[in-house]
Amino acid sequence: MNTELSGPGPATRDPGREPVGSGLDTAARAARHHTPVTATGLVVKVVLLGLVVGIAIWAAFPLVAAEHWAGLAVLAATTAGLCYLYLTRRHIPAKYLVPGTLLLIAFQIVPVLYTASTAFTNYGDGHRGDKNDAIVAIQTASVTQVPGSAQYPLSVATSGDPATGPLVFLVTDPASGAVSVGDAEGLRGLDAADVTVAPGGKVTAADGYTVLTFGQASARSQEITDFVVPTAGGALRSSGLSRAYEGKATRAYDAGCDCITDTETGQRWTADEATGSFVAADGDRLAQGWKVGVGLANFTRVLTDDNVSGPFLGTLLWNVAFALGSTGGTFVLGLGIALALHSPRMRGTNLYRMLLILPYAMPSFAMLLVWRDMFNTDFGLINNLFGLGVDWFGQEWSARFAVILVQLWLGYPYMFLVATGALQAIPRELTEASSVDGASPWQSFRAVTLPLLLVALSPLLISSFAFNFNNFNAIYLTTDGAPFPAENSRNGATDLLITYTYRLAFGGQGAEYGYAAAVSLFIFAIVAIVSAVSFRRTRKQEEVYS
Repeated sequence: MNTELSGPGPATRDPGREPVGSGLDTAARAARHHTPVTATGLVVKVVLLGLVVGIAIWAAFPLVAAEHWAGLAVLAATTAGLCYLYLTRRHIPAKYLVPGTLLLIAFQIVPVLYTASTAFTNYGDGHRGDKNDAIVAIQTASVTQVPGSAQYPLSVATSGDPATGPLVFLVTDPASGAVSVGDAEGLRGLDAADVTVAPGGKVTAADGYTVLTFGQASARSQEITDFVVPTAGGALRSSGLSRAYEGKATRAYDAGCDCITDTETGQRWTADEATGSFVAADGDRLAQGWKVGVGLANFTRVLTDDNVSGPFLGTLLWNVAFALGSTGGTFVLGLGIALALHSPRMRGTNLYRMLLILPYAMPSFAMLLVWRDMFNTDFGLINNLFGLGVDWFGQEWSARFAVILVQLWLGYPYMFLVATGALQAIPRELTEASSVDGASPWQSFRAVTLPLLLVALSPLLISSFAFNFNNFNAIYLTTDGAPFPAENSRNGATDLLITYTYRLAFGGQGAEYGYAAAVSLFIFAIVAIVSAVSFRRTRKQEEVYS
């Protein structure tokens, strides 16, 4: 029979030439998707998902209380998505990518966005809450004792640690004997069965609270004096450690004029929504205000306010010089030592390397404090060893030289280590070939070794520059920004932008978080631009020497 005319027979398969997408390939994929789950893996998965759901439920309550429905929806969708992802056998790559992505969002993107949003507000001391909070604070702060003010036996207590926990007042009504607990939200009654009252009305114990002893209360006497409990008739304040009085507020809010009026002097402060403050006709401003958006005011203040722009630009120039000096100095010194120990004629290199990395092995914060004492004018090692009388941290340029010298000592071991590794990766045949061509050692280093080193080390140099640009510890632990000019106690000669920002945000003259956030965005922009330009040049360099 002519096989060419006969019907199609059974297909003949060549096992060595199985086509892509065949049944065997499909079976392999199916096997990968149906990997058996062990009992241990199942238990771990259930525990972790249960923990995620528990955290989500815990986080949902404050969102509901604050009526943040958008945040609640995001929380619910994220939790449901995680449960679906890890309860299904599909989406294997996403199972590994999602945790890192969520951590990136939580610890990188959200803080950056929050900082950026804060930069456009007046958030800081006196401007933390909303307008209603400011009104309550102004009224309660003006409470004074007047003739006929009600007096109460007082016990000071806390719901936490006696030394640091939040304070509450336990007061007893002398007429009815009822016991109430007062905090910043107001007074609320306590069940008589939950408290123990001594003769005279003083509370000695209360369920859920720790009554402070006389010594514990004395240690927090200033906090107790400043503590105010709002009441319907005014506010409750302490009179010593065992008595409290209900005083009257001398400043009251009038919704008709949207202003605060002093009932004793008649002075009036009108609400200014643009600045979030109550301002009088003569420009007097009440210390307590509220948080409002101020647009670009914080940014323009950095550039246009003479009291800010001058110190800011000077600090920026020193900041760049410090970062370049620290990075360049440590690189040159570390590379020089690495080249010396890389020579085949050098003996005892392992011992030298061990000794040279000692600064890198020691805690930097401890070494910074040691160096600070070494530069002490009167008993420091530097002056005593060389017979000098230099006030290192009392003069602008000597202080700057000192901090760069400290950074040189702390940073060169790192550059020495990375340069040593990069040198060992360069084939000796390249330098030997340049020598055969008649190049001197310097010409060989400049034309062959250094370009190849920079290809490998440029990313590390860029990251080192970014680190030194924001090297808070190097300044804070050695000079704390000193020396300071007489006319400006906020900005010192050795201050970096990061320490200047820290002093603005947490300084003793009052925190300005909005302004500090604006300065932080300037720092971010500068480092980002420098890093982007540097990485672009690094890629071009890699293309040339690849």
